[in-house]
Amino acid sequence: MKLTIHSTNTFRMLAAILAFAGVGQAIAADPPPNIVFILSDDQAWTDYGFLDHPDIKTPHLDKLAENSLVFERGYVAAPLCRPSLASMATGLYPFQHGVTGNDVDGRNNRAELDLPIRAAFHEYPSFIKLLTANGYLAHQSGKWWEGSYQDGGFTHGMTHGDPERGGRHGDHGLKIGRDSMTPITDFIDEANEAGKPFLIWYAPFLPHTPHNPPERLLEKYSKPGRAEDIAKYYAMCEWFDETCGELLGYLDEKALTENTMVVYICDNGWAAKSTNADDPDQELWSGFALRSKGSPYENGIRTPIMVSWPGQVEPSRSPQLAHAIDLFPTIAAAAGLEAPSNLTGVNLLDEKARKKRKAVFGVTNSIHNMSPGNPDSTLQYLWCVEGDWKLMIRYQGLDTTKYKNVHVWDRAPVRLFNLAEDPRGDTDLTASHPEIVERLRERIDDWHRVGGR
Repeated sequence: MKLTIHSTNTFRMLAAILAFAGVGQAIAADPPPNIVFILSDDQAWTDYGFLDHPDIKTPHLDKLAENSLVFERGYVAAPLCRPSLASMATGLYPFQHGVTGNDVDGRNNRAELDLPIRAAFHEYPSFIKLLTANGYLAHQSGKWWEGSYQDGGFTHGMTHGDPERGGRHGDHGLKIGRDSMTPITDFIDEANEAGKPFLIWYAPFLPHTPHNPPERLLEKYSKPGRAEDIAKYYAMCEWFDETCGELLGYLDEKALTENTMVVYICDNGWAAKSTNADDPDQELWSGFALRSKGSPYENGIRTPIMVSWPGQVEPSRSPQLAHAIDLFPTIAAAAGLEAPSNLTGVNLLDEKARKKRKAVFGVTNSIHNMSPGNPDSTLQYLWCVEGDWKLMIRYQGLDTTKYKNVHVWDRAPVRLFNLAEDPRGDTDLTASHPEIVERLRERIDDWHRVGGR
């Protein structure tokens, strides 16, 4: 079912029906809300002021958290930007939409080899295409891997996606935030003047490398005894926060905040290499710390997820699990539209649906390799979080001489952690809790066998 944004009576009727049915407290506003989707890039789940980081300052995101439904236990489908973003857009897992890594064969023939991956991906619905098909204007900026902004269903945007001009993972769009916010503020003005609801995809290349923050911020975080890569990363987190402040402040200035739903998530975690300098395996992984980006540990897959919508969403901290595949159903419901019936994510504004969920799942594949039509050929891990327990299943068949950035340092077939006591994953409890291992292994096998359902 699709609804046009111009049908005021239809929205009112739908809202009344859903409210009577007890489906959720924030569905189908009249008029439909603007959607601002904020996506940070390579940031650990702990690295925010509102999550009590001792050093990193994020005052604008802290303010957003004060006015949001906050899920401290949010997860992404994969600990890597491209498959993670693809799952957010489609509500599907990587083995469903086929985007499992950043490249098909590393740097080799990127443009040619990527064509079937992108073509297959664009066959799937996305919340972007659903909104624009129903009257929304939509602006893309920042990270976007799947061709141009037009390819993704956006009406406006920055990424051209042409490999002949260096298009790969955002190209011109990666300037947003780092250079200015003008493309977004201009778009807001245009949509506002047209009287159209709008979607903003704000996925800046922040705090992602290159870590080249403003000198004033680097000075703030540099101190004796702190490694340079850590100081730079901390400064980048605050720089990202400042750009979020500019965006949210502009909504306030234009009196648009009241009917705008802001959704926040990070694509995957990250940690500076120096934070893990004492690990004997760290030398096998360059650029950043083990057990962060690219891994199924918490610093790879966990993220805060926030939803803010004044007057519609009651600010609170939820202890429940949330997942990136929930974003499509949540956004669709808020706009009064119907998400595809095959999606297994839940509307995060529906408390009953959240409470029914008992576990979340995800995957880890090789970073720089994909096999079109055979997504599990590069599978490294499947994982499940249920309550305080987390099980990771390691797949040993991957050819480490062929596939790049494989976690050769972690060869245990399964690992079990109690996240309440050990969120870093330092103590494997497999031997002491075989019954939990077996139960969660069966859950993971069942979930994967039926294609993520």
